[in-house]
Amino acid sequence: MYNEEKTIGDIIERVQAVMKRTGLKYEIIVVDDRSFDNSLIVAKKYSVRLYSLLVHGGKGMGLRAGFAKALGDVIVTIDSDGSHLPEELPRLLYPVLNNKADLVIGSRYLQRKAVAAKKLNVFGTKIFNLVIQMFAGVYVTDSQSGYRVMNREVLKAQHLKSCGYEIETEMLVKTVKSKYRVLEVPISFEQRTYGVSGVDYLHDVFRILVSIVSAWLRGV
Repeated sequence: MYNEEKTIGDIIERVQAVMKRTGLKYEIIVVDDRSFDNSLIVAKKYSVRLYSLLVHGGKGMGLRAGFAKALGDVIVTIDSDGSHLPEELPRLLYPVLNNKADLVIGSRYLQRKAVAAKKLNVFGTKIFNLVIQMFAGVYVTDSQSGYRVMNREVLKAQHLKSCGYEIETEMLVKTVKSKYRVLEVPISFEQRTYGVSGVDYLHDVFRILVSIVSAWLRGV
């Protein structure tokens, strides 16, 4: 999380409610990317494993820190800004728990209704999808989705290096290159209503494109 004081508590509560209904043993890890609002204060009210980065490092740095601390056999990533619905988590869990996929991506673009996302985001995602298809030979509709479920083995096979938003593409390309099974399932998507996105379009688009090429050429 990064300055998500208005949403983080709600997301934690809803994830807890969903996981309790599944009956599965679970842990919730919250990684704070040096927020300067009250995100940490809010998160400390809940029964979660909370870690704070020493410096503001970006989404990739936060995810990598969380992965290093995770104890489970199945790893879930979900954004803290409220754009992903925790109630849809069982839909993503099912293929992994039933050995039908190793990495499940929640796709905003497989749902029937139009996605309320910025046109620049949609266009950029389509470009990344095509580049990934060109290098990795696999086509997905939402390569940039941060709502994912994966086997721990998928992460153990990778040496992730990304610090920013390009981590999603690095993970996807390396997963495909390691011959793991990738599956997309449709999810709802709600454009954030609080706070400001940390995406710097020109800067992040360049880094994402470079990460796709680097992940394929340099290996896992």
